[in-house]
Amino acid sequence: MYKILISGYYGFNNIGDESILKAVVDNLRERLEGIEVTVLSQSPASTTEKYGVRSANRKSVRAIISETKRCDLLISGGGSLLQDVTSRRSIVYYLAIMRLARFMGKKVMIYSQGIGPINSEKNRKLTAKVLQKVDGIVVRDDSSKKLLTEIGIDPGSITVTADPVLRVKPVSKSKGRQILEGEGFSKSSGKPTVGFAIRERNRDEAFINELCISMERLIEEQNAQIVLIPFHYSEDMPFIEEIEKRLGGRVFTVKHKYLTEEMLSIIGNMDVLVGVRLHALIHAAIMDVSMIAVSYDPKINSFMHSVGMKAMCSIYDFTSEFFMEEFSKVTKSGEKTRETVQLRIKELIKKLESNEEIIKKLMEE
Repeated sequence: MYKILISGYYGFNNIGDESILKAVVDNLRERLEGIEVTVLSQSPASTTEKYGVRSANRKSVRAIISETKRCDLLISGGGSLLQDVTSRRSIVYYLAIMRLARFMGKKVMIYSQGIGPINSEKNRKLTAKVLQKVDGIVVRDDSSKKLLTEIGIDPGSITVTADPVLRVKPVSKSKGRQILEGEGFSKSSGKPTVGFAIRERNRDEAFINELCISMERLIEEQNAQIVLIPFHYSEDMPFIEEIEKRLGGRVFTVKHKYLTEEMLSIIGNMDVLVGVRLHALIHAAIMDVSMIAVSYDPKINSFMHSVGMKAMCSIYDFTSEFFMEEFSKVTKSGEKTRETVQLRIKELIKKLESNEEIIKKLMEE
């Protein structure tokens, strides 16, 4: 039995990261024989129940040492683990686990990660020092490879694929319809349903104001129904509640937490998905839903570019006027654009097989 330990941002009820874990675990099991998977998680019992894996407390030094000692391969990823924008400590945490594994003589692999931004020179040097000694580096976009090359990693050792979540299979829309109806939302015939998956850590009044104006205009000018969708529940709900407060009963909110397949199905019931959350946009792409991206991070731009589209703007220059123009373009060119996206996704899914090919080689060694 070949033992694989996975390190990442798991067990925090972030649909994006939970979708990554599902995709990684499912594809490891589908393509590799004779493996045992263990996940470092914030909520080990929940992770075990959801994915049928062994799980250990990601905060317990004793558990981390014990699980690293018993594994044959440490997988770091996916997601944006090696960055110091949202947290200065997290990048050190993930690098420390990799260093521990290498110290114990274990194989280490970066699995379709998005790297950066890494602003601290100290963190850049530490990242380079650790990654120069790993056994495989697979990143999800060209900008990640560019950053690693800048800090001193041999470009020949880096494979570019895509976000692992793209390999999650589409699901029926019926479950999402049932969930929405159970939450109190009824989709009206002839009215476009527009979902908003918004990320807003640092409160920006200008963005909130323009976003609310945009929603009001969609309701009044397009006769649209607005659905607010939390992807990272604890982080997104305060912002969603602020929008609810401003717009009263004119918008609908998904109030509960859901699993990956359920969220896919919910998004499948949207006619357009407006996303600041990367994995909300990826869910829309999987479910063949038209999307409008508002960027807060280079990873949004990279993903949209990979599927033949562009982010509309950033959260810092978002205006209702610009948004309404974009909404009109997206709805008019919907079918043609979605066809392009689906073709690109097939190409990206093929690239993702590189992850398991590298792991197979490491297992054989």
